[in-house]
Order: sequence, then C-alpha cells, then structure tokens
Amino acid sequence: MTNGFTRRDVLVCASLTAAASGLAAPALAQAWPSKPIRIVCGYPAGGLTDVFARAYGEYIAEKTGQTVFIENKAGAAGAIAAEQVKSAPTDGYTLMFTISTTMVMNKVLFKKLPYDPDKDFALISWLNAGQLPFVINSKVPANNLKEFVDYARTNRVSLGTYGAGSYPHVVAEGLNRSYGLSIQAVHYRGEAPMWQEVASGAIQGGSGSYAASSPILQNGSGRAIAVPSMERMKKLPDVATFYEQGATDKAFQVRGWICMVGPIGMPDEIVQKLSDLMVEAGKTPRIQKILDTFGIDEGARDRIYFKKVIDEEGPVWIDLIKSLNIEPQ
Repeated sequence: MTNGFTRRDVLVCASLTAAASGLAAPALAQAWPSKPIRIVCGYPAGGLTDVFARAYGEYIAEKTGQTVFIENKAGAAGAIAAEQVKSAPTDGYTLMFTISTTMVMNKVLFKKLPYDPDKDFALISWLNAGQLPFVINSKVPANNLKEFVDYARTNRVSLGTYGAGSYPHVVAEGLNRSYGLSIQAVHYRGEAPMWQEVASGAIQGGSGSYAASSPILQNGSGRAIAVPSMERMKKLPDVATFYEQGATDKAFQVRGWICMVGPIGMPDEIVQKLSDLMVEAGKTPRIQKILDTFGIDEGARDRIYFKKVIDEEGPVWIDLIKSLNIEPQ
C-alpha cells in the first residue's frame, strides 16, 4: 500500500516549506496590522503618558484602519506594564507607552526588576515630556538663579519633589552639589500636592511640568526662575536656562521623556512603520495642540533618535540617580 508521494514530491514539498519559512517574517510585516492593536500604558489615566498614548494611538488607528485600545497598567514605576509587554507575542499587536524612569532610572532604584530595560524591548519612538521649570514661591526674594542661591545660603530652604529619584530631586541635590548648599528635598505623592505647598509657602520651590505649575504661575503665587536643557521654553521665553545662568552640572541638562516600545523580536519592518507613524502623528494639528497645552516644543521622534538618547543620556541619568544615595527598593 502506498501513500501516493514520490521522492520527488517530498523534495518539492521540503523546498516550498523552506521558502515559506524564509518569507514568514516579511509576509507578517506586510500584513500588519490585520487585527486590533493593544497599547499598554504604564501610568494612570489622565497623566501626560496616558494622554500621549491615546492621541498617538488614535492616529495609528486612523492610518491603519484597525482599532487601537489603551490599557492602563500603573504601578511599580512602570514595572507592572513592562513585565506584561516583554512577555507578549512579538507580532506588533502589543505595545507600551512608558517613561524614562521605567527604561533607565529603575535600574538603580530597584534591586531586582521583572524585566531588563536594555534587552527586553524594541525601541520605536521617543517623545519629549517637556522642560520642567524651576518655580519658587513668589515671596522668596529672588528673580533668577543667582539671587535664589544667595538666599539659600542664609536661609533654610526646602524644595518639593514628586518622589525619590525624580527630576526635581535631582535638581535639589544638583543645587547642593554645585553651590555648597543644604537644601532639603521634600517628597510628595505627585505634582499636585507639591505645587499646593509651593503656592502656600510651606516649601520654597520645586520643579515640574509646565501644565501642572501654570496655575500658580498665572495667579502670581509662584515665579519661574530657571528651566533645564540648553534651550529656553517657548512658553517661558523670558526665563533663562540653568546653563545660561552658570549652572553647568549635568543635573540641569538631562531630559525626562515618554516613549513607545514593543517586545524585543518584533519584525523590523513593523518597528519602522510604527516609528514613521509616530513622527507623522506628532505633526498633526491635534497633537500640536496637546503639545502647546503642556508646554512641549516638539512632537515624537523616530527610533534612531530614541536609540541615541538611550546611549548618550541614559548613563548620565544613572550617574545622577546614584549620586542621590537612594537605597534601592
């Protein structure tokens, strides 16, 4: 009894199978997306990371014709979301929006992570989280950094942060290190309570987002006296950068950011397509309006720029966080 296959049939079948396997990844990339896309957001609804995930996600849905839904998985400085996404299939249907803390600073802030920031993710797009102005209570007799430093030399000064290892914590310690001051960092559970304390005068100042600080800037209870990075903010053009005012420590130049990543192993064609879509989305009127609201001067950047930021600024952040002598959790 015979099964009907000749030796030639077997060889032809094997050849076709090999060819098909070689085309599997490109074919998958060309077909993507053919079903809904899930974006896991590592931070709560309503924050900038969530706002960006939804706005950029809508553009991706519009351009691909597929539903994009956002799933908020907040907690553990983004580690809960990161653990989920690293284990997801690498087919481009599970992505993550998170922040620099998850991708860089957690390597120092935690003794053990359930994910490897350097090995578990494909970098897709980098998004500027905006410059974080340094704002002081209006009753502090200072209009620039030098006057504030002079005031801090002879007065007890406390600056708010929204968590140990956060950017405002880095600023407070950077001022101490650069000018031999004894500023105390006071940690709050988020920006809102921190700015309330700045407005009341319970603490003398803090650093944070333009959107969150704008109410006290507008009502006159707070005054911006410096901004980080090498360029001034469009929203605060008269406020000089730390660097312009002689503060050249790296603490005053690093940037916080948001990003889109996927599980490592995604087809390169899908990563590139998503990267291109993100850059396109950042130029749309809707997202430009969001950027203006939050005082952010640029839209999403591509995967190449993202890799450059990780390589060049990541080590600087690690050194800064280590200098804070925070006991890892």
